[in-house]
Amino acid sequence: MKKLCAVLALLALGACSSGGGEPATTAPPASEGERLAVTIGLTYIPDVQFAPIYVAEANGYFDEAGVDVTIRHHGAQESLFGAIQSGEEDIVFAGGDEMMQARSTGVDIVNWATMYQTYPVTLIVKADSGIESAADLEGKSVGLPGPYGENYFGLLAMIEDYGLSDVQIEYIGYTQTTALATDSVDSIIGFSNNDAVAMRNAGMDVVELPLVQGDLPLIGVGLGSMADNLDPETLAKVLEAIDRGATAASEDTQATLDIVETYVPALSEPEQREVSAQVLEATLELYMGGETFGYQDAERWDAMATFMADADLLEIPVPAADAYTTSVLDYRTGSAE
Repeated sequence: MKKLCAVLALLALGACSSGGGEPATTAPPASEGERLAVTIGLTYIPDVQFAPIYVAEANGYFDEAGVDVTIRHHGAQESLFGAIQSGEEDIVFAGGDEMMQARSTGVDIVNWATMYQTYPVTLIVKADSGIESAADLEGKSVGLPGPYGENYFGLLAMIEDYGLSDVQIEYIGYTQTTALATDSVDSIIGFSNNDAVAMRNAGMDVVELPLVQGDLPLIGVGLGSMADNLDPETLAKVLEAIDRGATAASEDTQATLDIVETYVPALSEPEQREVSAQVLEATLELYMGGETFGYQDAERWDAMATFMADADLLEIPVPAADAYTTSVLDYRTGSAE
């Protein structure tokens, strides 16, 4: 129980991808030698999952790229896109699916880089549950935080793909580990780089199962800016620094955890540092899993636009080409026209 409590304490700290259309207007590029101030909004409280950004800041990669970056955490106490709409933030770290949903309500947000190349949400069950695929959930229960966000989008994709009709959905807040450990639910929809790691460290024998039988029609967390504040030159510099941060984090885990500890003091506790090291490793696999860092997958964007419209997750349909752009990646690789 002591180990389970330690893991739950760590989880409490963390509240918890070819061509795209170009926005109608873009901010003017910085003149040569000019350092632009950029605020990056991180939508959870400080967490090891943001390590590449923390490392880029601590190691001076943003400075070397020529951008003056401020890291701002706002968590659940304010709306996801409120600060970027008001101009308080220039970049927001959020799900590609969440950005598409926001666009359908009139928020002119454009995703310009996908950070998690693999969608991190998965079905998690106890190894002895007898559940071997999502098809086995008929007549059983599944727990997730609530009818919102990536867990919920994944749930809907799973139900549609398997044609499930008799699944008891339980909205359990951020208590997935406890709920599964105490058999309050038969399964949960959680994050492979966080929830599954925590459960194993709590002594639970769990199995992760795919939510769908093919490719999940969802885009994971990435970086977005308002269309009128989308300067490919400046944002390419930011992306370059974060890429360097991800590489440095993968090369020296302990030095990375030392940097993260300045944001998350609880990592001074050996057990929590150990769990965080595993979360970091699993998260870096998500960052580094694309053809290029920040890769935008055109087919998945199109599939997500169709899925989210069909699932009534959008106020109005959103063409994929309006929701994302490759202009920043093109600028960085020199392929911009």
